Amino acid sequence: MKLHWSPRSPFVRKVMIVLHETGQTDSVELVRTPVAMAEPNLTLLPDNPLIKLPTLVLDDGYSLFDSRVICEYLAGRSGQQGAALFPDDPQKRIRVLRQQALGDGFMDALLLFRQERNKAAEKQTEAWLSAFALKTEATLNFLQENKADIEQAGFDMGAITIGCALSYLDYRFADLGWRQRAPDLARWHADVFMRRPSVVATEPAETP
Repeated sequence: MKLHWSPRSPFVRKVMIVLHETGQTDSVELVRTPVAMAEPNLTLLPDNPLIKLPTLVLDDGYSLFDSRVICEYLAGRSGQQGAALFPDDPQKRIRVLRQQALGDGFMDALLLFRQERNKAAEKQTEAWLSAFALKTEATLNFLQENKADIEQAGFDMGAITIGCALSYLDYRFADLGWRQRAPDLARWHADVFMRRPSVVATEPAETP
């Protein structure tokens, strides 16, 4: 298999963590594929018409896109090792999917937030910045208030996604001081998520 990959993408990191958790890192060739919102990478176009990361190309050439689809495929492919990420029990599974959707939505908002903040001051839209800041604060408050749900579930796909979102905050929004806003959540991220071997192994080493 071939994974179109970039070191700072939180969505790519989700997939990389699943590969480590399920012992499939040797099954995937990593292909560095830079993408930018304003500069579509046409080399990715044959495998993904959306030109987005991550994109997984299977051995028969069939491509999968969206981290949720890729992670579920990899978990299913690994058998018992992936069962802990996506539980079979319907009630547990829907909670995991809900947490994953929250984490994915948070990362989507953060990526757009960063895109807007990186514009020249005269080109920024103040209403958008305010909206993204509101969503960031609301999500952190929600996660802080519901931290027990993450802890009790263990290291499932919901926890992985939320952990990746919080790590992206560290990388790109250090000025927001999110750890002071959500101290209990910050402790979970530092003491549980960041100490997981699969998380340590996927820590981005590059700054671009």
